[in-house]
Formats: sequence, C-alpha cells, structure tokens
Amino acid sequence: MKTKLIVEQHFHGAYGVDFNKASVNEIVNLAEKLRKIGIGKFFPTLVTDSVENTKRQISVIKEAAKKTKSIMGIHLEGIFINPEKKGIHNPEHFLPLTVDNYRLLEDDFIKIVTLAPELDEGLIDYLREKNIKVQAGHCVGFGNVNGATHTFNAMSGITHRGTSTALSALISDNVYAEIIADGIHVSDDALKLFFKAKPEDKVILISDALPITYSNLRETIFADSKIYYDGNKATSKDGTIAGSTKLLPEIIKILGKKGMFNPKFIENTYTYHNIEPDEGEIEWDDEFNIIKIS
Repeated sequence: MKTKLIVEQHFHGAYGVDFNKASVNEIVNLAEKLRKIGIGKFFPTLVTDSVENTKRQISVIKEAAKKTKSIMGIHLEGIFINPEKKGIHNPEHFLPLTVDNYRLLEDDFIKIVTLAPELDEGLIDYLREKNIKVQAGHCVGFGNVNGATHTFNAMSGITHRGTSTALSALISDNVYAEIIADGIHVSDDALKLFFKAKPEDKVILISDALPITYSNLRETIFADSKIYYDGNKATSKDGTIAGSTKLLPEIIKILGKKGMFNPKFIENTYTYHNIEPDEGEIEWDDEFNIIKIS
C-alpha cells in the first residue's frame, strides 16, 4: 500500500523537543527527524501558556518555518478553553473568549484554534472570518465550528438525553473530527463507533504527542505540571493523561492491525487545510510497517 506523506495537525513535540520551549534549530532538526518517519508536514501545537511565552514561541516557530517546508502553521490549543474540561492545561493562563484577548497574541501564522464554544464572546466569528480553523475542544459545547479536537477526550461525553460535545461531533457530518487512536486515549469500542458515525472524509487522525515521545525522558515539565512516563502512557501526578507517547506512523500501525485504518484518513488532513500534496510518498507492508519513504 502507498499513501501520501502524513500531515500531523495536533502534537506538542517529540524526541525531547517541546514547542512551548524549543529553539528555532531544535524545531528544524525535529522536522528532519519527522520526515524520516513519514511525517511530511505538521502544525506545531502550543499548549496553554502565558500570553508572553505564547507570543515568543509563535515567533520562534515562524522563524523555523522559514528554514523548512514542513511547518504549515500553528495550532493554538488552550488559553480559550473551559476550566471544567481543562485536562492537563493550567487554568491560571485561561482568558475569556473575546476578540480583544485574542489580539493580545494574534498572528497570521495561527491556522487552528481549539476553544470552548459555550464560552464564546464573539471570537468564533472573528476567527472564521479570517479562515482560521475553529475546533471545539476542552469544552462542553459545540456551536459553529470547523472541527472537534481529540474527540471523546476533554469534552462532555455521549448522552442519551440532551446534547454533548462528543455527540455533536459524531452526528455533524460536515464537521471534521480529530481522534487519538493510540490504544490508550480511546477504547476500541469507542473507535468503532467513531468510524461508523463519521463520514470517512471527515476523520482526522492525530497523535497529540508530548515532547517526551521517543526520548529517553521518564519525567518532564509540560503545561506547568510534572509529567511521568511509565513506558506506556504519560500522566500527571494525579493520573490525568497528558497526551500521547506515539506519533502518527505508529498509531496508523495500531489501527491497521485492528482493521480500522483507511488510507483516506491521511488525505483528509490535506483536504481540511487545502494543502498541496507533498511530492513524497510512503510505502507500507501488510503489517503496516513502513518499507520506504520517498
């Protein structure tokens, strides 16, 4: 089987590189490593941080993008989310969802914003007018969004009475939905439901990988919290899952072995962002191991 190179639209780093702290050279070197495992393009994702630090890292990522063709823009996850579904994010940095607050860190390189629609004070319309992808995540609402961030995780779950974020993500055929299929964040039964409910052209595979991924680290500071990696999953001290420790090529292998992978899933992220296909491609064997990357 041959596919396009992978586009990763939601991850916080890998190989010890943290997008909230990294230098230009660290990000460029990471891009080279990612290309060697089949990730041709990506959106560095910034976890909730102070406005000052967020602005600094936006500038760093923009400089790195001048040195590699892999970086498509920034995914801003956090700052505008619901404290009730904060996950690992630090609520001390949260801001109301106003245009004025967004302008404190606004930059044309921000291409995706994850936010809580139920707390919106005019920000969603502003972002959509600028063709920024707005995604419901770390929230209990839905609203006028382009996508759902890591479906099932850090959002109100499926209910048979009333509405919820997860339920809206599943039944809204025109909305893209991210999913972390690493075998830890979402059960196999929930994955089966997700793939049955969502049109195949609206599925976005993500890793939500942490900087600790594919490194020698067993603990680190991420989102102002100490994160512990036990060789399988990464959690905070209280047991909250902090993100994935696998990148998309490995996740695709996991899905493939379960009979749940569709090559269309790789194409969808290109379509979602209107990205021109990379010249390269990936060749996979029957066990979903990568044979060749060209």
